[in-house]
Amino acid sequence: MRCGLNMFKRLRHWLDNRRIKKMGFTAAQWEAAVADWPVMQRYQGAEREALRIMTLRFLARKSFSSGAGFQLTDAMGLKIATMACVPVLHLGLDWYKGWRTVILYEGGFVPNRSYRSGDGIVHAKGPALSGEAWFRGPVILSWQAITQSGAYAHSGKASNVVIHEVAHKLDMLRDGANGAPPMHPDMRAGEWHRIFTAAWDRLQSDFAQDRPLPLNAYGLTSPAEFFAVCSETFFEAPETMQEQMPEVYRLLCQFYRQQPVPLPTCAT
Repeated sequence: MRCGLNMFKRLRHWLDNRRIKKMGFTAAQWEAAVADWPVMQRYQGAEREALRIMTLRFLARKSFSSGAGFQLTDAMGLKIATMACVPVLHLGLDWYKGWRTVILYEGGFVPNRSYRSGDGIVHAKGPALSGEAWFRGPVILSWQAITQSGAYAHSGKASNVVIHEVAHKLDMLRDGANGAPPMHPDMRAGEWHRIFTAAWDRLQSDFAQDRPLPLNAYGLTSPAEFFAVCSETFFEAPETMQEQMPEVYRLLCQFYRQQPVPLPTCAT
């Protein structure tokens, strides 16, 4: 069995390399595509090169499609793929198994399905969305929303629709989208549930009392959205999360195997 698995990995690696060679992207093209994303300053040296290689492998394994005729460029694909790879840089692309397609619209898109509004009325179609992740299906994104990523993009709160939607994909790997992705062997599911529930309850109370929140209030609509919004905040505004949600920040460091806020160094 292990021999067959290794053979499959070698074959996939070979196919990836063929597709990457055919795409022909240079390091300079990649650097230009991600130059305006501040998060990239965090990744330097060998880690930056690993992210570049993973980005190309992501592009080799996934397909990009245009929504409503929007013109998708190579630079757009490189930027989206990089944003998608940042969360799994130290986890591996196998965490994105089970889906293949990224669909990109120019702006918000309206799903072709009924929608129940807060007043209980069912509408033929819902409001325009900036992103969506389907279980065992595509990731759908708005380019306009991607260009608005940043630590203070939405009313002073962090936003990154790509990270938000791929976080949903990670969440879906274990019992569907419920805010509890698969735990690593050195993590405890009970601790995750306790800490995330406590943070959720506190922020729900803060929201009800009209107190400032450290993240987008959309995260309070469901546990799945809470994990996704926490994830985009973790990568786009880690200092805010570490300061105001330290226990959630600690668990996300463990889950993503990353430390976006550098540990203090001892003076010598």
